[in-house]
Amino acid sequence: MAVAFLFPGQASQYVGMGQDLCEASELAREVFSLADRVTAEEIQATCVNGPEDRLKQTEITQPAVFAHSVAAFRMLDEAGLKPDFVAGHSVGELACLVAAGVVTPEDGMKLVTIRSRAMKAAGAQNPGTMAAILGLDDDVVIDICDAISGTVTAANFNCPGQVVISGRPENVRAAIKEAQARGAKRAVELPVSGAFHSELMAPVVEILAKALGEIPFAEPVVPLVPNVTGEPTQDPAVLKDLLARQVVSPVLWTASMQQLASAGVDRAVEVGPGNTLKSLMRRIDKSIAVSGAGTVSEISELIG
Repeated sequence: MAVAFLFPGQASQYVGMGQDLCEASELAREVFSLADRVTAEEIQATCVNGPEDRLKQTEITQPAVFAHSVAAFRMLDEAGLKPDFVAGHSVGELACLVAAGVVTPEDGMKLVTIRSRAMKAAGAQNPGTMAAILGLDDDVVIDICDAISGTVTAANFNCPGQVVISGRPENVRAAIKEAQARGAKRAVELPVSGAFHSELMAPVVEILAKALGEIPFAEPVVPLVPNVTGEPTQDPAVLKDLLARQVVSPVLWTASMQQLASAGVDRAVEVGPGNTLKSLMRRIDKSIAVSGAGTVSEISELIG
């Protein structure tokens, strides 16, 4: 059987994240110092001390989650724990590149910095929002979005019965009302700075593609499961193309995890802050046991 390393995305951040990793590991301190240097922001201090409002800002959140995830991965790697597959949710896919040996931590941090700033700018240029729809089948949510005149689309297929939609505020709110009318258990707008994974992020694609073209990609040492297709690949050219398209494409997380199960994965490790992906896996495939690796105690338990 096989093990997958899973890397969380935006919204997994919390004040205090990474503090114990940096106290325990020089490798972790190096990653957070790298984040401060590449972004010219106080990423480590904001992770540890907040304030929460600053940590939630896209241009801070994405490098923070990336730094935490890569720091935790390096601690696991130093202890000899290796994955057979890797997958990451949205920005988590960039941490996968480091874990799979595709890019260096520094080049990964450069990409995250460019991506996060471009997404923030696109959100200001094309105002949008997102909403979580719980308790409806994927097809029903897609139908709701398709029936609305205006920009709203299914953006994250997180697990059966949980889809996040994205688009212009008025269109997302219309979709929320229709979802409620169709019996959704919950339909709530999310506190985000833009309509991520929708056409409103189109300006980011060209910026990210240019940045990706300037950074060398090695062949992954293990298969990586991209969000856009949900199909494992070890082709660097494919990864570059899909990473640029990812910001305007839905995150096929349910399909990605089902692919891992069909490939023989029976254990997974959530490498980074929080336990969102662990919770989602319980709803996707309970046969895959997920352990956390976001704190020193969790990592110590895994290492044994």
